[in-house]
Amino acid sequence: MIYLNGEFLPLEEARIPVLDRGFIFGDGVYEVIPVYGRRPFRLSAHLARLDYSLAGIRLANPCTHERWGEIIAAICAKQAFDDQAVYLQITRGVAKRDHSFPAGVAPTVFLMSNPLPLPSAEQIAHGVAAITAPDDRWRHCDLKTTSLLGNVLLRQLAVDQGAAETILFREGLLTEGSAANALIVQDGRIIAPKKDWRILPGITYGAVYDFANEARLPFEMRDIPEAEVRAAAEVWLSSSTKEVLAVTRLDGAPVGSGTPGPIFRQMHALFKQARGVAG
Repeated sequence: MIYLNGEFLPLEEARIPVLDRGFIFGDGVYEVIPVYGRRPFRLSAHLARLDYSLAGIRLANPCTHERWGEIIAAICAKQAFDDQAVYLQITRGVAKRDHSFPAGVAPTVFLMSNPLPLPSAEQIAHGVAAITAPDDRWRHCDLKTTSLLGNVLLRQLAVDQGAAETILFREGLLTEGSAANALIVQDGRIIAPKKDWRILPGITYGAVYDFANEARLPFEMRDIPEAEVRAAAEVWLSSSTKEVLAVTRLDGAPVGSGTPGPIFRQMHALFKQARGVAG
């Protein structure tokens, strides 16, 4: 069962007109919300980021946060699985093809939920490989828009080389992965790129920051030169569907010892403890 414009219906019955601006222009935003035991994780933070993305493309939020919570709870209740990934998408709606914003058009609202694809036990134990590439995307990476062709092409680079992710650099500085935030560990300190237009401010990135503070693990946000990434003791990916995941090979070279490091293992344990926490 999915939700489309106020109605719950089977996925195979859902239809969106071809003139929807999400299809024509990629004119929309989205969120992916992890759900543990049918309880959304950090829902208020996801909805705050949704507000930010909508404001960034000048599209009014069609629902209050309370109403979003009701719709998400309802879509979760209609699924057969407890741990879920809720996908929420809002486009500017259906109008004649014209680049300018249409007046008086209702947005298209779509939600679906699938089983939450967390990393496998083998990936947690051994880490994953990643490659690097120049970050040639647009200058509004902080908005979670549906215009993801740049990310798609960069992610495919990793797939082509049998890697899990492509880690990106812009003007010699770490930005993020094609579908995840990227962090490093050096001298026992977790270091993350600062939040600005170059990265999407991940909700899981925020959870890493909060969990680190609670565990008294040093955490620093700043510019990270590429050479520092390649020399790091640990490199991590973070996202709603990865939680945290260690990168143990980067462009074919081992990261640190070539195995998930001690700070990663500590952070992964903190995420395991937090599963099922709502809000």
